[in-house]
Amino acid sequence: MSQVFFRILGAVLVCGALLLNAAGAAPDDAGKGPEKGKGGGKEHKPRGPLVPAPYAVDPNPSTYRPLPRVTTLITHATVLDGAGARLDDTDVLMRDGKVAAIGRGLPAGDAKVIDAKGRWVTPGIVDPHSHNGTFVLPLTSIDNESSDISEMSDPNAADTWIEHAVNVQDLSFSRALAGGVTTLQILPGSSPVFGGRSVVVKPVAAATVAGMKFPDARQGLKMACGENPKGTGGEKGRIPTSRQGEVAFMRTAFIKAREYMAKWEKYEKGREKNPPDRDLKLDTLAALLNGDLLLQFHCYRADDMAVMIGIAREFNFRITAFHHAAEAYKIPDVLRDNNICAAVWSDWWGFKLEVQDGVRENAAFVDAAGACVSMHSDSPDIGQRLNIEAAKAAGAGRRAGLALPSEHVIQWITRNPAKMLGLDDRIGTLAPGKNADVVIWSTDPLSIYSHADQVFIDGALAFDRTDPKARQRADFEVGRPQNEGHRP
Repeated sequence: MSQVFFRILGAVLVCGALLLNAAGAAPDDAGKGPEKGKGGGKEHKPRGPLVPAPYAVDPNPSTYRPLPRVTTLITHATVLDGAGARLDDTDVLMRDGKVAAIGRGLPAGDAKVIDAKGRWVTPGIVDPHSHNGTFVLPLTSIDNESSDISEMSDPNAADTWIEHAVNVQDLSFSRALAGGVTTLQILPGSSPVFGGRSVVVKPVAAATVAGMKFPDARQGLKMACGENPKGTGGEKGRIPTSRQGEVAFMRTAFIKAREYMAKWEKYEKGREKNPPDRDLKLDTLAALLNGDLLLQFHCYRADDMAVMIGIAREFNFRITAFHHAAEAYKIPDVLRDNNICAAVWSDWWGFKLEVQDGVRENAAFVDAAGACVSMHSDSPDIGQRLNIEAAKAAGAGRRAGLALPSEHVIQWITRNPAKMLGLDDRIGTLAPGKNADVVIWSTDPLSIYSHADQVFIDGALAFDRTDPKARQRADFEVGRPQNEGHRP
């Protein structure tokens, strides 16, 4: 009997102690939720180091190194600074890869002096739409179905990076350099809706594309609307086959990209234990939505451009530039108000239906409305003569009654395309502290008779028309006779 009693008494005492302990703990823990990682909630501590969201990771960073350079003083030149000014009888000092000073009578010190009296000086030309290194002439029969310009197996090629296809031995790079080009953006083609990522390079001799990449330049995403994507879909018997199909395809892809971003956000905040499975297409679209990529959009018609602006507004991303934009002159106020540039030709017209309303005054009219306009090449041939493209477009504008002096028009191939690449804080204008990408022209660069005499990239002489030894040559040209003393 006594044993039963003591067993009951012991049980009562233990229960009482537990109740008192629980009551005492309640005030300290009141209102607290379950501890993270202990089974009560949805949050988990990631195992090991947090894996960063891969939206804008570049596994192939630039290895570019400037050519040998010396401090250089260009004297007595007519300078178009790319910011709208013309400076007569002016000197430009380049030191350590930067523009050190601009003015009259600058002291030479230990600088190498180039007398540019009677000649003109501008910033290096920027080509925002090139296919150099992928549209390699001459083309072969295999390029009809398996060109490196575009990945054609899927209308969404957002997982491709054009730098993985660039042939650095393409002669077009040296020819562009001889035409005054110091920076160019290589874009994928326009057959897919999502063409893939672009790369910005300098036209310098290198064994790999990494050796040409502009350091820390942002990548772009190429997208396309209109005839090219739907025409490709029709030929291959797949979506999209219509303009409305293109729009639906884009919206569906961006919805999936948002969902992908939400999964990464949950992981980064500790609400998921493991990172999401990688998806290279969604990486690129998420990078755009995250503001890491600059959207370069192939569009011709004004109504197409307006629809694309609507999609950008729906998914809260920004269009940097419309490329080709043959009808940009119809909506210059829309482009201006949305801070979208137009990259155009001077006079391409009529080669397909969506270019039927193209006009020679396109660039001039867009510019007159206060919008950003730039010339572009889209061709290795035009890429050698972008100064003449600007001159032709300006000539059409002048015939329409617009005042377009050279110091203003030069911005169409310098400052404005630099803005399209997000590099206008480094290139595109001549000012102290800017990269010393400089061209000395034989005369007004907008003259058909003008040649680029010397071209400097980061203050180093990269091309000299009068010195064959100062010209870069690709392996394709080794052992081949050159026309010495003339522009190649």
